[in-house]
Amino acid sequence: MIKIGVIGYGYWGPNIVRNFNGIDGTRVVSVCDKNPDALTKVNKTYPTIKTISDPDEMLTSPEIDAVAVITPVFMHFDFAKKALQNGKHVFVEKPFTSTAAQARELIDIAEKRNLKIMVDHTFLFTGAVKKIKQFIDEQALGNVHYFDSMRVNLGLFQHDVNVVWDLAPHDFSVMDYLMEEKPVALAATGQTHYGEFEDVAYVTVYFENNLIAHFNVNWLSPVKIRMTLIGGDKKMLVWNDLENDEKIKIYDKGVDVKMRESVYDLLVSYRSGDVWAPKVPQTEALKLEAEYFVDCIENNKTPINDGLAGLRVVNMLEAANMSIKEKGKLINL
Repeated sequence: MIKIGVIGYGYWGPNIVRNFNGIDGTRVVSVCDKNPDALTKVNKTYPTIKTISDPDEMLTSPEIDAVAVITPVFMHFDFAKKALQNGKHVFVEKPFTSTAAQARELIDIAEKRNLKIMVDHTFLFTGAVKKIKQFIDEQALGNVHYFDSMRVNLGLFQHDVNVVWDLAPHDFSVMDYLMEEKPVALAATGQTHYGEFEDVAYVTVYFENNLIAHFNVNWLSPVKIRMTLIGGDKKMLVWNDLENDEKIKIYDKGVDVKMRESVYDLLVSYRSGDVWAPKVPQTEALKLEAEYFVDCIENNKTPINDGLAGLRVVNMLEAANMSIKEKGKLINL
């Protein structure tokens, strides 16, 4: 029996408790939150789960094997570090930490103590991302030319991070998982219109080959859009996460070069073939991720979304903030 403690029962915490509590051989034994109203909700839904307001009581408890840290990002490092130092595996909400230095320190502690770190990059466990990964690995799209993501909506303004740190971790983690090549540099621009932090931002990511990625994140959009385009030299893919049935569409469209002796002789033809929507499994991603975390602990596996994956995302987030401050300066990763 793996006993889990959860710190934070705000927006995402109830989903974490529900999914971990539903796994055979695993039980959520304690939930910690500073808000008494949140703990009252826990007591009503899960009368057998102990509720506390002091995180140290959980982090030092010998009764707990793993801790899920579901708090604002600035709290992640301290809670995760103390949990690891007390011999507990750690599941951390995205983004992993506030700085890359903090991420590296946590990874070092976990390695020395043979403990698992899993960063909650939930989208990696969706049927859509798993299907896209299959297409890319099987070269169904051919050589990928671009990864273009739009994640925009009206609000919710965050009080501790800008729109890049709020929304881009989803797309950065998906790109990191899908693409074997790793980025070498990025440039970002953004503007602040309300409050203290940027609410609109654009990030362009460069690779050593001719792959390029672009991310549009926005808290001021009149419509909600969750769309990613991936273009290869064989086929192109559109992932619309707001679609209920046909989340992914594959387009047999592209460009065929007939002559390329010089820039003046470049002759291309445009291919426009079939469009089809593959079947995508609809199992709740967080349920699969929670089960995978337990499996990694029980069978000593390295998670695909481990601390190093979380560090790569934080590296991009830090570089984006640096570039925004320098008005779009190219930052090496």
